[in-house]
Amino acid sequence: MKKCISGLCLTLLVAGSVFASEKVPVTVDVLAKATSSWEGSALPEYPKGKPEVTILKIKIEPGVKLPLHEHPVINAGYLVSGELTVVTQDNKTLEMKAGDTLVEVVNKWHYGVNNGDMPAEIVVFYAGIKDKPLTVKHK
Repeated sequence: MKKCISGLCLTLLVAGSVFASEKVPVTVDVLAKATSSWEGSALPEYPKGKPEVTILKIKIEPGVKLPLHEHPVINAGYLVSGELTVVTQDNKTLEMKAGDTLVEVVNKWHYGVNNGDMPAEIVVFYAGIKDKPLTVKHK
């Protein structure tokens, strides 16, 4: 039994050193980590309910201004290409360029506008609740 355990340990040791010598080219960059939105408001508590994660890729053509809206759920975005300006109802402004991230305002009226000359493409991650809307348009 001792020989069996010793053999197993030796095998694991050799296998471990083989895997340890392999170089796995992995890097991790934290793109965003926050407890408040881009304009400084604290993020709300997560609501009760069945969690639902939604990931959208949104393309906004040059010159397009989105309607005034709000998000009742926490969300964050990564601007893949183009440029985008986000403006709150009280005129706080965020200018974004490709590669920028934002932790979006929650329950605050705002809009986005593409003032650039190419489409703005943004990937947005929503941490929502099943059957709760991601976006509500202003009336």
